[in-house]
Amino acid sequence: MIKYDLKCDRGHGFEAWFRNSVGFDEQKAAQEIACPECGSAAIEKAPMAPRLPGKTNSSRAAAVRRELLALREKVEQECDYVGNRFAEEARKIHYGESEARSIYGETSGENAKQLAEEGVAFARIPWVKKESA
Repeated sequence: MIKYDLKCDRGHGFEAWFRNSVGFDEQKAAQEIACPECGSAAIEKAPMAPRLPGKTNSSRAAAVRRELLALREKVEQECDYVGNRFAEEARKIHYGESEARSIYGETSGENAKQLAEEGVAFARIPWVKKESA
């Protein structure tokens, strides 16, 4: 059995148990998983902190935060920010209507679902806020 932290497209978080990772994928594809709060079937795995032996929860959380901040910095340095035009720009790149390049920005859960259905390669990452200097 495996437990996943899940999140619907409306931002509600919840946990669910599955026989294995394939079981999750099959149930998700069949839209058999629904948010207990709103009933949405647009479900994604939420980021989960790894369990590292001998570390406290706060030190694990701090380590994950550092990694996510490093990822954010790399994305900001190496990719073009397209804002709320992410879905539109990703499609243009996918279909060869725009220059192939790495981009980042914002999109709705529904647009992300449509991109995935079209076979557009993208990833959703948790965008950790930078601390004030």
